[in-house]
Amino acid sequence: MADTVGGGMEERKETETEDKEKEKQKPTQTIKTVLGKLSSTPAITETLGFYERNVNQERKRSLSDLSLLRFISAELTRGYFLEHNEAKYTERRERVYTCMRIPRELEKLMLFGFFLCLDAFLYVFTLLPLRAILALVRLITFPCCGLNGTCLLQPAQVCDVLKGFIIVICYFMMHYVDYSMMYHLIRGQSVIKLYIIYNMLEVADRLFSSFGQDILDALYWTATEPKEKKRAHIGLIPHFFMAVLYVFLHAILIMVQASTLNVAFNSHNKSLLTIMMSNNFVEIKGSVFKKFEKNNLFQMSNSDIKERFTNYVLLLIVCLRNMEQLSWNPDHLWVLFPDVCMVIASEIAVDVVKHAFITKFNDITADVYSEYRASLAFDLVSSRQKNAYTDYSDSVSRRMGFIPLPLAVILTRVITSSVKVQGSLALICALLFYLGLITLKVLNSIVLLGKSCLYIKEAKMEEKLFQTPPATTPGKPPNKSKNKFQATPGISTDDRLSASITSQPVHQSERTSPLLPNSNSDQFLTTPDAEEKDITQDGLELKHRASKKDLLEIDRFTICGNRID
Repeated sequence: MADTVGGGMEERKETETEDKEKEKQKPTQTIKTVLGKLSSTPAITETLGFYERNVNQERKRSLSDLSLLRFISAELTRGYFLEHNEAKYTERRERVYTCMRIPRELEKLMLFGFFLCLDAFLYVFTLLPLRAILALVRLITFPCCGLNGTCLLQPAQVCDVLKGFIIVICYFMMHYVDYSMMYHLIRGQSVIKLYIIYNMLEVADRLFSSFGQDILDALYWTATEPKEKKRAHIGLIPHFFMAVLYVFLHAILIMVQASTLNVAFNSHNKSLLTIMMSNNFVEIKGSVFKKFEKNNLFQMSNSDIKERFTNYVLLLIVCLRNMEQLSWNPDHLWVLFPDVCMVIASEIAVDVVKHAFITKFNDITADVYSEYRASLAFDLVSSRQKNAYTDYSDSVSRRMGFIPLPLAVILTRVITSSVKVQGSLALICALLFYLGLITLKVLNSIVLLGKSCLYIKEAKMEEKLFQTPPATTPGKPPNKSKNKFQATPGISTDDRLSASITSQPVHQSERTSPLLPNSNSDQFLTTPDAEEKDITQDGLELKHRASKKDLLEIDRFTICGNRID
């Protein structure tokens, strides 16, 4: 019984399947029937035949027209319309204009950065000795501690005294290094060996500059750290000896660089000087074809400013040594002048070509250099505020990797060995020269402050100078401040800016409700159109800081790949 029922169900399914296939084939059979009837109609048949004949005639005609003369005629008379791709060609034109603007904008940044480095360098020779002497006089003439148990020396004065001791100690240590023996030792080497040595010295100089400021900052903080805090350092004396050792070794490194450059200048065929100049063009190959963001380019620009200023000081040392050997004959200065100009011109040309192609390949506009200039100006103005947290020379060191102490030690050593001061007239000339340096330093600082305030106003960054930086703890990144500065009624932004620059710093324990809060340049944005975002979770904040760093958060350059993160 079950088999009979199962067999009936299978036959019913097969019948349904056959019916469905017949329904699907009905439209196809209908179309074929209609086409067969149309093809049997005489009018349709004539039309199809006419169409086939025309197609065959067109094929034959096109084959007969394929000739060399027709191809040449088409190549000579064919046209195209550039406006069909207007956006592409407009972009290409803007890139050309950007490359043409790069030299002017770059040199404006380089010139401003050069005078910043010059201001920090002159500070070591002019105001730093006076500040250190005043601090020592105050320390000697008054008791070390007051009646209330507070130290009479402010943290800035302690740092000035430490810098003065470091310079004096390293200067006397440099007397045990024979410059003449070093010069002849280097001169006896082959050209290719000297080229390798010079490249190694450049890399070593960058490494020393990167780590040296950390050593000095550790010394300053160890000497001025509040005593009520738990001791978490090895002591002031070890840090001081580490700083002295660093400055001494870095000064020797700069002396070897100057000796190598002096050998290149005094070589007969100038082959070494040519090879050393070609080394600058090798720098283009290592930088142009890498991916750069705006922050990375700012980092490299600061490195170029520091490198250019250091090269100028090295050229000055070479000229002083050569003039001393030839009894200060002015005719020899004109012999050195073409080589000096050649080195400076090659450095400028390499920087212009490098920055022009980096901006071209990474779609960076020339206006970015005005932002970089505003960032450097922000550092200058913020370090001159009433409650600044760092000295200006240290700010330049962190930003550009330019540390003036070793360079000042070696230059002082070369000048004192090259110029003999004997007699009262020579002492008067030396005193007038020192007063001239102080005048130059003061005038340079005034002009830089005026230009910096102008650049900050152009970038619309005035209010960022008066924002309250949040308190930070070691090991945690600082949070973005949500408190905006509230202007005091009746006081304009210009008045607040000038007051913050001209006022003297007040110790933390002595000030009460200051008009201008602390200025921490690591907390502020450089670009005026950047939006401040409040991030509450630590994970989101770390992700935000890793994805987009601000220009003012870049301390010093890194060598490997020009990367920041």
